[in-house]
Amino acid sequence: MEKVLVVSEKPSVGRDIARVLNCKTKGEGCLIGSKYIVTWAVGHLVTLWEPEEYNPIYKKWRFDTLPIIPEVMKIKPIEDTKKQFEILKKLMNREDISSLICATDAGREGELIFRYTYEAAGCNKPFNRLWISSMTDQAIKEGFESIKPGSEYDNLYYSAKCRSEADWLVGMNASRAYTLKYNVLLSVGRVQTPTLAIITERQKEIDNFVPKDYFEVISEFDGFKGTWFDKETKETKIMDIKKAQDISNKVKGNNGKVVSVENNKKKQVPPLLYDLTELQRDCNKKFGFSAQKTLDIIQNLYEKRKMVTYPRTDSRYLSHDMVNKVKNTIAKLNMGPYKEFSAKLLSMKKLPFTKRIIDDSKVTDHHAIIPTDVKPNIESLTKDEFKAYDLIVKRFMCVFYPNYEYTITKITSEVCGEQFLTRGKTILKLGWMEFYKSDSKAKKEDEEDELPKLKKNDEVEIKETEVQQKKTKPPSTYNEASLLSAMENAGRFVEDEELREQLKEGGIGTPATRAAIIERLISVGYIKRKGKTLQPTDKGMKLIEIVPPELKSPETTGRWEKGLTSIAKGKMASQRFMQSIQRYVRYIIQESAKVNRAIVFEAGNKNKLNPNKKTVEALGKCPLCQSGDILENSKAYYCTNWKAGCKFTSWKNSLAAYSIEINNELMKTLLKERILNNVFGVKPNTKEKTVYTLKMNNYGAILIKEQ
Repeated sequence: MEKVLVVSEKPSVGRDIARVLNCKTKGEGCLIGSKYIVTWAVGHLVTLWEPEEYNPIYKKWRFDTLPIIPEVMKIKPIEDTKKQFEILKKLMNREDISSLICATDAGREGELIFRYTYEAAGCNKPFNRLWISSMTDQAIKEGFESIKPGSEYDNLYYSAKCRSEADWLVGMNASRAYTLKYNVLLSVGRVQTPTLAIITERQKEIDNFVPKDYFEVISEFDGFKGTWFDKETKETKIMDIKKAQDISNKVKGNNGKVVSVENNKKKQVPPLLYDLTELQRDCNKKFGFSAQKTLDIIQNLYEKRKMVTYPRTDSRYLSHDMVNKVKNTIAKLNMGPYKEFSAKLLSMKKLPFTKRIIDDSKVTDHHAIIPTDVKPNIESLTKDEFKAYDLIVKRFMCVFYPNYEYTITKITSEVCGEQFLTRGKTILKLGWMEFYKSDSKAKKEDEEDELPKLKKNDEVEIKETEVQQKKTKPPSTYNEASLLSAMENAGRFVEDEELREQLKEGGIGTPATRAAIIERLISVGYIKRKGKTLQPTDKGMKLIEIVPPELKSPETTGRWEKGLTSIAKGKMASQRFMQSIQRYVRYIIQESAKVNRAIVFEAGNKNKLNPNKKTVEALGKCPLCQSGDILENSKAYYCTNWKAGCKFTSWKNSLAAYSIEINNELMKTLLKERILNNVFGVKPNTKEKTVYTLKMNNYGAILIKEQ
């Protein structure tokens, strides 16, 4: 009997799909049912060829062999996950498999994972596409009931393929060119370098900033305070201390009158629902989470907990067909910490679905991130998972609440010809701010002194005055929240107004990749975390000095991201995009030949500069890049090519729960043999002694299995 092969992106997702499809029989790397066989990748199984695979001449880095632009870019199985690839290949080409279903993540990278695997396996059987936005059983069932032809997603694949090949061409060629010209390992990328440029440009502004002293005159009236301001410019800053003191002395102890009282009624509409970038910003501002940590948490809430919808979205709206699902979700949230809010919404005759909530034209591949319509198991969440989930739930419900309304009162007083401004705030209706009234920032904004009831021409007396000395402040150092905003709004760095409008859709990277870009810049030593801020290193500052404007321009990258989006929408041919990338690569190689002799990078191997320094022992060759050596530091074992992007890392404390010490001898053995039997340890839960087998993958992760 013929069967349909379902290919998911991860084992955990595959098991969920298999349960819904009633595939219970275990096979090699798959679960089998009467109609379906469900298998899975483990992320990317296939990658692009290395340069030397096209021609051995490229094995050695030489400037005269650049640029490397293959006529056709080829793919191959990733060595570290080749076993799983072979399982998929065998399944795809089985005679009893009549067709396939692509069930990888419903996005650009998920599409690439399936298509590359399908192509590398030499499969030509028809396939359909499962496209879902949540991992609940009901969503999976509904997805299989409305399965779509794979051809409908061809443009998404072309976009993903262009992204993959463009990053390879730019990164490979630019990194080799600048490494060779400056004799130090330099990682240059299509997306990472413009992101670095944003950070370094801000650092230059901070470094060049010269603080200036200024003064403000604060007056104390009966029951309220006022700040002096210039009648013409409305400026409160006084640059001359003598002038400030003269004003202070002039008005102290004198009477004046109220010149005007203004009461301006204000309102704030509820915020939009979350997309990934906005959620990452809020998690960073409120909890200090990195963008990557937030993504990992939300991905877990989506895949394993089934409590939120698809996270890697750039939309902040819902589609009109979700109205009933939204009502069901609110009903499921009528519990625990959300009962008060959900009960109020459920009591409404009709939920206020405005254009700020439902807008089909602004829903792309996925709608905004919202809770799923299953009863949430809040008790099962970790502390950090609850923090993120709580934000999503509150945002989801607050959009249906009324506006936040308040009055801003401005009192202008005049004493001896000098004017003073007093501001106050009166809340009229909390509205959607009910959800955030306990937030420290919201509390601070609303805790303003209550102002006395004054009217025009009332007499006032200044009892005391104070001259406050202050300093002008430089621009703020980027943190992850502000950097994510800068990456999302790359167009604001562009001077050309027309192009700036065009780039509104073309930020740097995508919601799914921005976290990885930040982590990449840290791993190659171009930026560092300092507290909650992100600061460029000396190496990062120098790299931006030597690359041409086009390589560090947010404008260039924004145009490319806009182009990739156009390809996905079927509005641009992929060939046209790749031709522009190839022209760009040739230009980069030409520009890299113009070496800036004023820029000197610190030598990669410091021991060559200091022959008396003790030589660090290399424990073996790196299994990932196969050219670097593995060294140790206080916390981990790492590759000497880490600055060029090699991600091999083996943490010394990774097996601490098993009472296994990772030392140099153990590492040498694993690097040589890749597997080590008869290692004594304990069971983490019971502390009972047992024996393990250790196995190390190419990235340095040590897998442990009880013998």
